[in-house]
Amino acid sequence: MEEVRIRDGDAVLPGDLHLPEGAHGLVVFAHGSGSSRLSPRNRQVADALHEVGLGTLLLDLLTPAEERVDARTAELRFDIGLLGRRTTAAVDEMATRDPALPLGCFGASTGAAAALVAAAERPDVVRAVVSRGGRPDLAGPALGRVRAPTLLIVGGHDQAVIGLNRQAMSRMRCEVELEVIEAATHLFEEPGKLEQVAVLAGRWFRRHLGTSSE
Repeated sequence: MEEVRIRDGDAVLPGDLHLPEGAHGLVVFAHGSGSSRLSPRNRQVADALHEVGLGTLLLDLLTPAEERVDARTAELRFDIGLLGRRTTAAVDEMATRDPALPLGCFGASTGAAAALVAAAERPDVVRAVVSRGGRPDLAGPALGRVRAPTLLIVGGHDQAVIGLNRQAMSRMRCEVELEVIEAATHLFEEPGKLEQVAVLAGRWFRRHLGTSSE
């Protein structure tokens, strides 16, 4: 584990970079509403990706001062322009560190929109995207510019979000698939459901980062 700092203008964002020995891909995580790089659900998925030879970067998308503001107002967690720009900055930093390492993005909740914005901004760098219980619809006009193959994972009981994901799919021009995990709610808190998310994400990234023939 290595602590890194991602810069976006005057903002300095802490991140945790984990590169297993011989890693053949790296996934940048964009967390969801009111969360951080310490999200236990994202860390569980990240651990599963490490086991299949993928590195991960989990970072805070808001500074401590911004988090205090957001805790009162909840306004910054929905500022997709800001979150997307910072996810893009993280992608740029990782691409500079190791240009030969294929990159993907994993987004949860509103972080899914940030991940898709980064994919739209860096079509030659971001090679795959996975969304967990995400709001890809919030990426707006960026959806039509995404070229990275995208997997949308939603819980079967999360009907409203399933509908929003289908709306987003209709606006995308890239390869995009929707996986509905039966009997799972928005946070995949039911036994075994987050493990299913991790398996699907690992397969998608290994396939599209050029590390598997699946």
